[in-house]
Amino acid sequence: MNILLTGANGYIGQRLLPLLVEAGHHVTCLVRDARRFELPERLRSHVTVAQGDLLKPDSLAQLPTDIEAAYYLVHSMSGHNKDFFRLEQESARHFTRYLNRTSCRQVIYLSGIANDRALSVHLRSRKAVEKELRRADKAALTVLRASIIIGSGSASFEIIRDLVDKLPVMVTPRWLNSRCQPIGIRDVMHYLLAVLDNPACLSQSFDIGGPDVLTYRQMLLGLAQVRGLRRYIITVPVLTPRLSSWWLYLVTSTTFSLAQSLVESLRNDTMVNPRRSIQAVVPHPCMPYRAAVELAFQRIEQNEVVSSWSDALSSGVMPQGYMDHIQIPQHGLLQDRQRLRFTRPPQEVLRNVWAIGGERGWYKVDWLWRIRGLLDKLVGGVGLRRGRRSATKLRAGDPLDFWRVLVADKASRRLLLYAEMKLPGEAWLQFRILDNEDGSHTLEQLAAFRPHGLAGRLYWYSLVPFHFVIFKGMIENIVQYGEAAPYPATEPLAGAPASGSVAG
Repeated sequence: MNILLTGANGYIGQRLLPLLVEAGHHVTCLVRDARRFELPERLRSHVTVAQGDLLKPDSLAQLPTDIEAAYYLVHSMSGHNKDFFRLEQESARHFTRYLNRTSCRQVIYLSGIANDRALSVHLRSRKAVEKELRRADKAALTVLRASIIIGSGSASFEIIRDLVDKLPVMVTPRWLNSRCQPIGIRDVMHYLLAVLDNPACLSQSFDIGGPDVLTYRQMLLGLAQVRGLRRYIITVPVLTPRLSSWWLYLVTSTTFSLAQSLVESLRNDTMVNPRRSIQAVVPHPCMPYRAAVELAFQRIEQNEVVSSWSDALSSGVMPQGYMDHIQIPQHGLLQDRQRLRFTRPPQEVLRNVWAIGGERGWYKVDWLWRIRGLLDKLVGGVGLRRGRRSATKLRAGDPLDFWRVLVADKASRRLLLYAEMKLPGEAWLQFRILDNEDGSHTLEQLAAFRPHGLAGRLYWYSLVPFHFVIFKGMIENIVQYGEAAPYPATEPLAGAPASGSVAG
């Protein structure tokens, strides 16, 4: 079939795409910026990348009209726009108008279980999107409504993991006694494929969930048991939704907007309604909660995390057009440029560059990086806790602590990061390995900052003393990591401005 996949850059979309290709379909991926969508070589002959924005209907004019089915995987759960309810309906409305120009027979939407009467604003938004998608003239709507999704990289799983790993004693609000029916990401993928072109699923809505009905308290303690940790939970009635959101935001890797959304949604029980269960139409034995957790940790330990909630731009504060910053400006910059010559194999140093951040850390005074991450959290930024999707692999668009990867080109031995932290300006961090005529190599490390007004300049110059320690030590440790032999001190770059000076 010819299939249109929206949300192809998202947590679900990245996992669904290779499964659709393996099933023999040709997939058109709708993305807002094709530059941040990297396709594996094995998928390229079966995938077409189309650029468009569902909030801009004119941008959809060039999308194919010969599609037979579409997946609508667009959510704003972690978006920071307060008007997201209207925007989500608007996106769905524009998408429906596009579908009416096509030969599409079916649209599949992954929604949330919403069986309570008093729903959170996010669950109400999901239902409103369903209503808009039903307006399609020819495309029959199939809705899959899920509770908490458990899988490596999912927002729910990562938050539960953060809480359990970091807090031996947890003081929690009353919503921890709400009940849900968690489902493993592998089972979600099974259902998304099973309902495709299935006559029994056309114009139908189904609840999907695993076999266990658990409170969030039981989920936390269950994950602790898998990890071999003893944890204590104290539930108190005084934590308001706002205080709960701040608590979740400061303790875990989530953004404040996502914490707010989750806390509000967790007040609702999200269990499968037997009358709407998919089992009668698509019988499938789903994994128990513990098995889904164990599989998630297995993927993490093997560095096989395919996608993460933080891949989405809404996991931070980046503008949609952040790939416009792929070239560092030539003028108006404050810079710290370091160069270090080395003789060890360049692939070893490049491997160290590719492992920066996350569990490996930043190679010099990590406690200062953690303090900077905490300060960023306190002013509404993303902080350091997002970590990275994989300990060894990077691709354009990946989150990397409070940076976003713009370029990860091993062939040209270049890594370029753009700051996603709250700053009075724009910041880049670039690593390049250059070849020397004598057969040696040089690692070039460039920290560049474009200040916004006086506040930006004061910010940069106040950090110059720390830059001298951090950046000089960082490049030395990147080159030396994994090898005991000493290396010379950093060499100044001829003709380059010194740390703290203005280029251009």
